[in-house]
Amino acid sequence: MTSKERISASLAHRQPDRMAVDFGGSSVTGMHVLAIENLRRYYGLEYKPVRMIDPHQMLGEIDTELAAIIGADTVLAMGRANSFGVYNHAPFKEYLTPWKQTILVPEGFATTIEDNGDVLGYPQGDLTAEPSARMPSEGYFFDAIIRHKPFAEEDLNPEDNLEEYGMVGDADLEYWRKTADEARATGKAVIASLGGTALGDIAHIPGIKLKQPKGIRDIAEWYMSIIMRPDYVKAIFDRQSEIAIENLRRLHGVIGDNIDVVYICGTDFGTQDSTFCSPEQYDELWLPYYQRINGWIHANTSWKTFKHSCGAVESFMSRFIAGGFDIINPVQINAAGMDPVHLKNTYGRDIVFWGGGIDTQRTLPYATPAKVREEALRLCEIFSKDGGFVFATVHNIQANVPVENIVAMIDAIHEFNKV
Repeated sequence: MTSKERISASLAHRQPDRMAVDFGGSSVTGMHVLAIENLRRYYGLEYKPVRMIDPHQMLGEIDTELAAIIGADTVLAMGRANSFGVYNHAPFKEYLTPWKQTILVPEGFATTIEDNGDVLGYPQGDLTAEPSARMPSEGYFFDAIIRHKPFAEEDLNPEDNLEEYGMVGDADLEYWRKTADEARATGKAVIASLGGTALGDIAHIPGIKLKQPKGIRDIAEWYMSIIMRPDYVKAIFDRQSEIAIENLRRLHGVIGDNIDVVYICGTDFGTQDSTFCSPEQYDELWLPYYQRINGWIHANTSWKTFKHSCGAVESFMSRFIAGGFDIINPVQINAAGMDPVHLKNTYGRDIVFWGGGIDTQRTLPYATPAKVREEALRLCEIFSKDGGFVFATVHNIQANVPVENIVAMIDAIHEFNKV
């Protein structure tokens, strides 16, 4: 099978010729820039600065050389702008990180350094704007700076929380036409995040890419609004869904079948031990809008829809399925109730597990290579039976994961796949 055929079989819950693998196909199945550099060095690849593709998480590009060694079956069709709202393509410049790694960043990426060594990031690379993100001096990625302004309850306007969700224009359409064509030509399965469908995603609420975000932009205030202001949240989601579907219609007109998977939403519903809201709140606030967006996609395209949610979301699995999602990620197997055997036996015929291949909180960073191999092989055996599985780690591989452990995981994938 080709990579595209392998992913397609997995998405159709058929057994592929070997287990499908994703590294770098999305913003939640990638690697930190430092992990990539360490891995390239281990495999003896020629040195070159790693290209940063997401400043918020400091994810790097897994290029064709490294993807071939890993055996990745996916490719990311990357958007025009990154999470800071900066044009995310050439020309590039070299940038020295706080941990003294030289990486490549887009020319418009701009930061300043505070006296304590913290790095400040700016929306759209505009140094005259208020900084929107902070990387602690000893950190490896950026945190959002909350710039929420005081408001009177009677002045709340749902449109303020929709500032970043506009209609795609001709330049964006032409960009996506070309990008999807190029991604399809690789022969791999193509994943794209087309934007606008992130309903209440906490990564988006603070408005990192906006110079002057309005509305409810404080994370705690947003979570309280789910209970205190459900009508306000519904008004946002209703209009956002309308915009999203019109944009999807326009984008499908130029992309067609040149993408296979569309990343819909990264809203987390789980903590380590429980959920952020009740199932009934999910049914009221999210389910109708997920059904609307996914329903349009399934009625009008060949794309499969990708839902990311960390945490203990076993109680939401049937609801994700009812919402029309084809794929669930990252399958956080170390959270309460997320037993791999139970998940596969209970939901494996109705949703694809895209992740769950290795525990990235405890095993990958802290266990021995032998333990990494053992866990990866066990999870591959559980999840890959009868298709419906794409190997990915439980979220992104972080900066200081021992390279020997990453290699042990890759070797286990090859061992399982007999390649």
